[in-house]
Amino acid sequence: MIRDTFENIIQQKDIRKNLIQLRAELKEGFNKAAFLYQVGADYTIFDKLLENEDAKVRKNTALIMGVLAVPRFLDMLYEAYQKEDQLFVKSSYLIAMKDFEYGELIPYFKERLSILSNLEINDANKKHVSEEMRILTELILSKEGVEQHAFTGYEVSSELVLLTNRNFKNITMEQLKDKEVVDFNAGIRMKTDKLRAVLPIRTYGELLFVLEDVKVCSADVNEAAKAIATSSLLEFMEKRHEGTAPFYFRIELKSKLELDKKSAFTKKLGMEIERLTQRKLINTTSNYEFELRMIENKEGNYNILVKLYTLKDERFSYRKKAIASSIQPVNAALIAALVKDYLKEGAQVLDPFCGVGTMLIERYKLVWASTMYGLDVYSDAIIKAKENTDAAQAIAYYINRDFFDFKHEYLFDEIFTNMPRAMGHKEEDEIFTLYQKFFIKAPEHLKQGSVMILYSHNQDYVKRLVNRNIYHIEQEYEISKKEGAYLYVIRYIG
Repeated sequence: MIRDTFENIIQQKDIRKNLIQLRAELKEGFNKAAFLYQVGADYTIFDKLLENEDAKVRKNTALIMGVLAVPRFLDMLYEAYQKEDQLFVKSSYLIAMKDFEYGELIPYFKERLSILSNLEINDANKKHVSEEMRILTELILSKEGVEQHAFTGYEVSSELVLLTNRNFKNITMEQLKDKEVVDFNAGIRMKTDKLRAVLPIRTYGELLFVLEDVKVCSADVNEAAKAIATSSLLEFMEKRHEGTAPFYFRIELKSKLELDKKSAFTKKLGMEIERLTQRKLINTTSNYEFELRMIENKEGNYNILVKLYTLKDERFSYRKKAIASSIQPVNAALIAALVKDYLKEGAQVLDPFCGVGTMLIERYKLVWASTMYGLDVYSDAIIKAKENTDAAQAIAYYINRDFFDFKHEYLFDEIFTNMPRAMGHKEEDEIFTLYQKFFIKAPEHLKQGSVMILYSHNQDYVKRLVNRNIYHIEQEYEISKKEGAYLYVIRYIG
């Protein structure tokens, strides 16, 4: 069918309609190499189409040439871009050039961007000028990147939001001694000019900043852009970084809007913020320095928070490697903090399902252990656990072995583990059997009175299968009702 479509274009039959059809057929995964073989080495048809009097023909031709990515098309596209007098078409040439080696054109793109930045904007040209500027910026940044501003605002008074586990905000609050702290729905709000004291705390998920004068904005894109652009946001960035504007940002919209409407909203909002700040704030999908986090509230407006990517989070930098079933480090840190009173300093600790070692590492960082052993049936996990543990400057012995075949010459003070759950190739009945065998096998490796710290997504299995004659459930914590995640402290009473 694609041959017929292209033949119709050559014969100048319904050119615009057939170009749209050709684009659709190429998008559906038709073999580009086969199509180019049909076209042959004669690309004069594309030259003619780029000179067609119909602007939409030129636009669709450019986009098709971008998909085909024939190297010699680059010069043709740039020449057509320079000649193009219809603003709504110009961005299509730039989109088409994205997959080419266009590095030599960067100086010309910068010159064009400067011209557009000084162009008088009106309702008729605003949309197309903004779109062209956006794509020019993306092309330039893709080749040159962004030299990020250095964060210096450790002692600048800031209002923060620490996102935490909703059930255990107190664990993080207790570590914020002498700080002005307020409990709220998703975590903790606080003010501080001692940021270095907050950063190392391991039990919050994200650290976000609150702007003093624009905490909420309208869901109308133009009103939102005006509120953000005229707020203290630029001053906020300049106070906390070396150097001056521009600063590069992305928008994260958490809303009930459909995906295409969310995309349209964020795209328009980003372009408007750029325009209103005279590109002192530049929207980009990569190489960004901060994120505008916009969260829809009950009134249908958006709460605004700022996430700084210039402020490095080094807490879990040891986690170089992970696998699909790996626990998030912040959850492992929370688990360790919740059961701290049960952890013995200098203990001998066993993780029978260690994965990449996160549970053992976080336990060790909170309370020193003299000996730690990790077991896993997956050799890839063991290799990654060793790498992560070395990066964490901890010591653990990792063995690629099934727990149910494991033997050891001495007993352990603790079992500290993230229990396997049904995912991937693991079926639910297999997990049930594993729990059965685990509670039978565990006493072989435990001292009298020792504890098991079990993070589990199978609450029912724990309660049904734990033998009350040899175990006592001392604590149960609901980590996440939505995910069915629970934490158990189980005493081995023999």
